[in-house]
Amino acid sequence: MSHPPWAFPSLLLLLQVFAIVVFGSIINEGYVNTDKSPLLRCAFNGNESACNYAITIGLIAFLACSLFLVVDLYFQQISSVKDRKRVVLADLGFSGFWAFLWFVSFCFLANQWQRTAPSKAASHAGDAARAAIAFSFFSIISWVALALKALQRFRLGTDMSLFATDQFPPDPNAGYPGYPTGSGVESTDTYQSPPFSETLDTSPKGYQVPAY
Repeated sequence: MSHPPWAFPSLLLLLQVFAIVVFGSIINEGYVNTDKSPLLRCAFNGNESACNYAITIGLIAFLACSLFLVVDLYFQQISSVKDRKRVVLADLGFSGFWAFLWFVSFCFLANQWQRTAPSKAASHAGDAARAAIAFSFFSIISWVALALKALQRFRLGTDMSLFATDQFPPDPNAGYPGYPTGSGVESTDTYQSPPFSETLDTSPKGYQVPAY
C-alpha cells in the first residue's frame, strides 16, 4: 500500500521496538530481591519511581506509535484540510514532548543506576538496566528525528499544496488555459465536410456568363 510522502512507518516501528526493549527489560528483570528482604524492588537504587516512570512512558510511546500507524494508513482518506493539519501538528507536538520525556528517562535511570550499590541482585539485573538506559538514549534521537520530519512536512504544507491540492475550487480570477499548439503542419484529415452538405456548381447548366 502506498504511503503519503509525510508518512514514516519504518521509523514508527523502530520507535515501538525501542519502547518494548525499555519497558520489557524493566518488567522482566528490572525488579530484584535483596538479601535483607524477599520483596522485589526496583534495580535502579531501589527507586520505584525510576522503574515506574520508564515503564509508563515506554508503554505510552508504544501505543502512540500504533495510533500514528493507523492514522498514517487512513491519512489520504481525511477530506478536511484542517483535520490534516491537526494531525501533522499533533505528530509534531507529541514527538517533541516525548523526546523530552525520554531525555528525562535516560538521565533518571542513568543517575539511579550509578548510585546503585554493587550486589548480587544488581549484578543479575545489570544487563536489563543497561539495556533500558541505552535504548532510552536511542529513543531520544529517534523521537527528535520524528519531530524534525514533522516540522519539515508542516513547513512544506504551509502553502496548502501538501495537504490537499485537489480540494480547492479553481480561482475564478484565473485566466483560461491556452489552446494546445499544433505542430504547424496542416493535415487533410483534420477537417471533414459536414453531413448532408450540398455541392454547389459554380456554373449551372443552361446558363452562360455573358461576355462584356
